Amino acid sequence: MELRVLQYFLAVAREQSISAAAKSLHLSQPALSIQLKELEREVGKQLLLRGTKGSRKVILTEEGMLLRKRAEEIMRLVQITEKELSVCEEAIAGDVYIGVGESDSIRLFAQAACKLRKKYPDIHYHILSGNAAFVMEQLDRGLIDLGAVYGPIDTTIYHSIKIPIRDTWGVLMRKDSELSQKEQITPDDLWDKPLLVSAQKNGDWEMTKWFHRDIDQLNIVATYNLVFNASLMVEEGIGYALCFDKLINVSGDSNLCFRPLFPKRESEASVIWKRYQPFSKAAQKFMDALEECCTALHNE
Repeated sequence: MELRVLQYFLAVAREQSISAAAKSLHLSQPALSIQLKELEREVGKQLLLRGTKGSRKVILTEEGMLLRKRAEEIMRLVQITEKELSVCEEAIAGDVYIGVGESDSIRLFAQAACKLRKKYPDIHYHILSGNAAFVMEQLDRGLIDLGAVYGPIDTTIYHSIKIPIRDTWGVLMRKDSELSQKEQITPDDLWDKPLLVSAQKNGDWEMTKWFHRDIDQLNIVATYNLVFNASLMVEEGIGYALCFDKLINVSGDSNLCFRPLFPKRESEASVIWKRYQPFSKAAQKFMDALEECCTALHNE
């Protein structure tokens, strides 16, 4: 499977038209059609549904959508590799790809980047947000250099260092809500309340132990990936959002407030990266700076 043909396929998927894709690629339509049919023969699957007579639009089959996703990842890896190889021996420049969730501990990543900025201004950072499953998937595919996750780490696959910042769990709510008068929120306060929780929860959700109840016994009315979106739903009166502190500004004229849990519940993240993974010079410099920031904070 040639990279050139994958680029042709992606152009057709983007344009949803063989003729339009051929024009953008400066190819004849028959030549492009032959390449696509050869690609389908090579993978043994139909990738495109050609339009009926009078319609030039093409639609990706299920296999075509899978190939599109993989082809985009392949082309991105090619671009990353080309950039890394094009950097001269003496220069420290390039791109660092980082996968993170929503946490105040991300400030450490920003501090490490600022620490390097003056000396290495040609290092650029790309932040991809997602839960632990997303971060590990991106790492396994080689699409990011390092990531931050919560929970146990498989040390046979990943190296890791602890981030010396603990995130405090609590409840985001409206200032006029029933529970806003309390300084701390207990499990029985929430048993009958409409809750918004992170979409990454599963059967091993750490908050289950705090609630002393299974997930299906709670009144979960919505899940979220981004706490900012959850905050808007809370502000409109949908319910109470379980989240980390310091992610939403509740000061000043905000209609929201945050109350910590009791018993207190905290989580600690780890920076992880693949074992035996070669870092680019830029990524190695960033990793060194991040470790220095973690060590300095730990020694305070």
